Amino acid sequence: MTKHELIKTLAEKCPHLSKKAVEQSVNCILNRIAEALAAKERVEIRNFGVFSVHYRISRKGRDFISGQSLHVPPRYAAHFKAGKELRQRIATSAKALKSA
Repeated sequence: MTKHELIKTLAEKCPHLSKKAVEQSVNCILNRIAEALAAKERVEIRNFGVFSVHYRISRKGRDFISGQSLHVPPRYAAHFKAGKELRQRIATSAKALKSA
């Protein structure tokens, strides 16, 4: 699902809201999450999951094309851990697909 598809779906499910209002709301939420992660804060959305920032230490890497060894610098990376309810919904839908 893309952001555009999300906005379209929400606008259809909430006909009392304009598409522009839905788009502004989605953008506001995503921007706030991005700001919090940039400030290395943890964002917890109950029954969905947790967004956090993990520090990756520097390490040796390898260029797959040339095979040369290279240095990968340390960095911060966004991390998402699905909540229990989301994991259960995914597992339930996966079981339904396997049985079909």
